Amino acid sequence: MKTKIKYKRILLKLSGESFGNENGRGVETKQFITLAKEVQKIVKLGVELAIVVGGGNILRGAKLSGTGKSRIQADQVGMIATTVNALLLQDVLEGFNIEVHVISAVEIKNITEPFVLRNCLKYLKEKNVVIFAGGTGNPYFTTDTAAALRAIEINADVMLKATGVEGVYTDDPRKNVSAKLYKKLTYMDVLGQRLGVMDLTAISLSMENRLPIIVFNISRLENIKKAILGESVGTYIGE
Repeated sequence: MKTKIKYKRILLKLSGESFGNENGRGVETKQFITLAKEVQKIVKLGVELAIVVGGGNILRGAKLSGTGKSRIQADQVGMIATTVNALLLQDVLEGFNIEVHVISAVEIKNITEPFVLRNCLKYLKEKNVVIFAGGTGNPYFTTDTAAALRAIEINADVMLKATGVEGVYTDDPRKNVSAKLYKKLTYMDVLGQRLGVMDLTAISLSMENRLPIIVFNISRLENIKKAILGESVGTYIGE
């Protein structure tokens, strides 16, 4: 019996911390392998999968600019950090016999491919995994905004936003044990209450284009598959 999928084309947003150690720093090979095994399961379902990766495990542009560096140059270095994660993830995925293309907004000739929407859609239809790196290619924009933008461009059914907690809470659950988990929110709830799960530009873009977002805990990798199948996972953000 064929498994029924609710979302056939998804954009998975992975923060750089997903690839680091327990503190979200550096590059941990086992993290890439763990993620690759889950991606393999998703691909076998017949899902068209695109991934946007962050680079915070290596360097955060905004944080670097706080040390007195140029914000523009700091963000450019951050874009390169995302490409490092994308290439490493590509290599591990290919070890699982998955066809992968790294599409970077900051082109590195002979290493990554430039963003051409027609090519991305072709890869997805062929059930190849597409990894988007380099953010939007512009400073002052986060990889969350890049994720929303790419999801809209490829006409994704949903954006899955991986975090270190179960979803969106009334307060930071790591600091406030009384914080309550929201199961469902509207875009305006997030904007009005400034809940901080994503930057306001990403939420606004998603709202304008009716892109639903599911925020879930990356440490429970089975949540990705559950979300794709339409099971209740984390926090749903939509209309």
